[in-house]
Amino acid sequence: MATAEQLKALVQSYSQGDQDRFLSVAMQVAAHAARQGHSKLAQELRKLIDEIKARGTVAPRRPEPPTPLVQPKGELAGLLSVTYPKTRLAEMVLQPAVRERLDRVLREQRQHFKLREHGLAPRHRLLLVGPPGSGKTMTAAALAGEMTLPLFTIVLDALITKFMGETAAKLRLVFDAIRSTRGIYFFDEFDAIGGQRAASNDVGEIRRVLNSFLQFLEQDDSDSLIIAATNHPQMLDHALFRRFDDVIEYDVPAGELVEEVIEARLGAFRGAVDLRELAAAAQGLSYAQIARACDDAVKDAVLSDRKGISTAALLKAFEERRGLRSK
Repeated sequence: MATAEQLKALVQSYSQGDQDRFLSVAMQVAAHAARQGHSKLAQELRKLIDEIKARGTVAPRRPEPPTPLVQPKGELAGLLSVTYPKTRLAEMVLQPAVRERLDRVLREQRQHFKLREHGLAPRHRLLLVGPPGSGKTMTAAALAGEMTLPLFTIVLDALITKFMGETAAKLRLVFDAIRSTRGIYFFDEFDAIGGQRAASNDVGEIRRVLNSFLQFLEQDDSDSLIIAATNHPQMLDHALFRRFDDVIEYDVPAGELVEEVIEARLGAFRGAVDLRELAAAAQGLSYAQIARACDDAVKDAVLSDRKGISTAALLKAFEERRGLRSK
């Protein structure tokens, strides 16, 4: 049967007339039913999904009031890139431990007023660590979508300069924005700022920037959610880890998670592929690599006017992605 989050995502996407999201979650429900041994239910769900795709619509999209957009102004315009994601956690295939910790973050954020009434602060400083393509960036987007908040991505090229004191001053501007405008603030490739202060190639300016960041982060009591992500946690300064409320570790998918990613991505193009064989072939690839390999196979099927995808075609796509990774 569907999980509680999947049921909520189905109802919400239907009410909004969001067909892509509705079908994506519905395919995840069908995949979950198949793994639980409910093959007849899974088959019926896939048939209904195919009928919806043939019809071309889920529900009439009702007019919505315009969303008030927040756009950084002045010097902040070059430091922050803003988007308004509609991604939800139900659309992601996550390891159970990661999903549990993200659910806790959402629960505390959604009831932050209740916590503050008792002198408590919700989790609002997260460090995401893991290999490329494991879902860190998508997590930031999904949390923004779940909380209906803007996602502000810090533009590191504009933040970090060679002039003494300028980077720290720009960092102060970012933290002023964090306090004044509630949102999700995302520091990607965080090791560029948070590298170890004792590193042999360290320069004084970067050390001062890290000291400033540690101070700003320690003093932050805003209602915003600060997320930092890195592929290289071993490069981070040890003092950073205790400044974050939660350090969440991501990894490449394995076992049933690989099958779930493949099935959800293929959708109606799945056909009669051997999921176990494909999952074995995809071991070691990231979520992003598996998704792109599936997309490659689907595109080939569409352009060749084929209704389904063969196991051999997907195996070839996985090998191509593995080859790209090794280059």
